[in-house]
Amino acid sequence: MRTSYSENDVILLLKDITGQVQPQSTEERERLIQSGKHYCEMLPIEYVPTEKYMQIYHQALEDYSQDVADAVARLAEKVIKTKGENVVLVSLARAGIPIGILLKRYINYRYSIDVKHYSISIIRGKGIDKNAMKYLLDRYEPQNLLFVDGWIGKGAILKQLTQALKDFNNVSPDIAVVADPANVTDLCGTHYDILIPSSCLNSTVSGLVSRTFLRDDIIGKDDFHGAVYYGELKDNDLSYQFIEAIESKFRKDVLPDNTRPEGFGIQEVTQIADKFGISDINLIKPGIGETTRVLLRRVPWKILVSEEHIENPQLAPVIRLAQEKGVEIVTYPLKLYRCCGIIRKIADS
Repeated sequence: MRTSYSENDVILLLKDITGQVQPQSTEERERLIQSGKHYCEMLPIEYVPTEKYMQIYHQALEDYSQDVADAVARLAEKVIKTKGENVVLVSLARAGIPIGILLKRYINYRYSIDVKHYSISIIRGKGIDKNAMKYLLDRYEPQNLLFVDGWIGKGAILKQLTQALKDFNNVSPDIAVVADPANVTDLCGTHYDILIPSSCLNSTVSGLVSRTFLRDDIIGKDDFHGAVYYGELKDNDLSYQFIEAIESKFRKDVLPDNTRPEGFGIQEVTQIADKFGISDINLIKPGIGETTRVLLRRVPWKILVSEEHIENPQLAPVIRLAQEKGVEIVTYPLKLYRCCGIIRKIADS
């Protein structure tokens, strides 16, 4: 799969379907998704950020790169302690890819170990790419594989991964993430809902690769899941600017942080569903990363913002996107998360 990332950083086990899928508008995709069509059978038109939003992104990268670098350091320590130096990083495309690269680079920086790093697709409701898994298991011991993602929202992808790996003996369903505000894994850099700046953009901070795609007329039974390469965006590509900004803040003396919140994210999501009369919790996307994704790729109804963090600069990208798209911002007593995106139910529009 083509990408603007170097093969020294990651090998994408994906099928290049560039030019084979016509992107659709956010509104059209949302209508189709809520009428039963799976999101993996469509691709969105890439959001083009405004100049003001990009200013906020660059400021966020400058302000919070140390927080992310330290979380990556803590995560790397746990990864080596848990899996050893033969670990093979398997990032979940696409949000996991830049995190996998940072994790690989930190392990090299801290331990002088050059670990392997691949990226494969997992799709909610469809499962993991079995052909990509076969590729990996033909080359590596199953116990050495470790999945990597950016963050955990409410834990749906962890549940999906656990289910999918029942077909693969001795492959752990553990997932390494920078941030786990849902409080469902020990294998994280922090349990705080921190801003990971790569969540603020789409392909231009993810190697110019689309989210993954799976449809029978394009993806054959022996193919990897697909993705599109946005070569036309190469002049706007910030993928390595992000990597290098975080990497420049790496340090070896990061103290462990064993702080864990009380409760679990799914409990808070259920309470939000009850409060706002939402029958499908898939319409609720908690955490900074997930809320940003709602604003970039879905049709938002409301954005809930923690009363405690309404003035927090980490929420500046979320607030700006909501204002640009005319989405209502509601203060709400969130406990584990700093914000939460709620997708509009199209039938109510």
